[in-house]
Amino acid sequence: MIRTICVCGAGTMGGGIAQAAAQSGFNTILYDLNTESLRKARLSIDNNLEKAVQHHKLGETARQTALANLFFTDQIADCVADFIIEAILEKPEAKKALFNHLATLNGPETILASNTSSLSVTAIAEGTDRPGRVIGMHFFNPAPVMKLVEVIHTRYTDERTARVTAWLALAMTKTPVNCGDFPGFIVNHVARPYYLEALRILEKGGADIDTVDALMEATGFKMGPFRLMDLIGNDVNYSVSVSVYTALGEPARLKPSPLQRRKVEDNELGRKTGRGFYHYTINPSL
Repeated sequence: MIRTICVCGAGTMGGGIAQAAAQSGFNTILYDLNTESLRKARLSIDNNLEKAVQHHKLGETARQTALANLFFTDQIADCVADFIIEAILEKPEAKKALFNHLATLNGPETILASNTSSLSVTAIAEGTDRPGRVIGMHFFNPAPVMKLVEVIHTRYTDERTARVTAWLALAMTKTPVNCGDFPGFIVNHVARPYYLEALRILEKGGADIDTVDALMEATGFKMGPFRLMDLIGNDVNYSVSVSVYTALGEPARLKPSPLQRRKVEDNELGRKTGRGFYHYTINPSL
């Protein structure tokens, strides 16, 4: 039985996953080495829950219960849980090292899930002492709202790990979708042309950002490609593009956009920095 969940990494995704877990009734540990990241995550979660109450999507008692379920820490020794989800930087060696450290703190039944959006979960598993307990659990931003969770199996993933991960997604009111471990998994693999072709249109002067987004939204997409890249984060989106491009042997059709690379270099990452393809107002207290 899963009672305690630990989320490692208090960035946008980690904080959102922790909020979703706490709202679903789990004792939730949110860990990050950076105390400023923890402070921002705490404020963001508090603001999100308060807005949910104001919009009548959450009761006041439920808000207080969710907050009571959360424990914030910068000490890795506190990361003792039944189920651990890492949402740290997208570097395979960092993820392997974290999982191996966590394995020394936790019993053999603890499941180690990676929220990676494009890295090989198999490679991460192979770098740990417990490959059967490693699985991918890819949430989408904003994690408290988005229902889909990709559950990525490797050839090492044991039956219990797969079963418990799918159960946990359902317990968090998510929709788990099982998939194999291949570049970009399902969503990011299929979505690459949506972003890349929009970027190529912009690079060639075929249409401006507003026009592309407006037309795609008019055809039924909830968000145009540029609004969506700003929501995801241009750094995250570009990193996924590079990862999929490299893993598939660098096909020309999937070549990452230099325009988006410049956005990343200029720290124009989208909503989280206040500027991307659009401009945004950010809360100075966060």
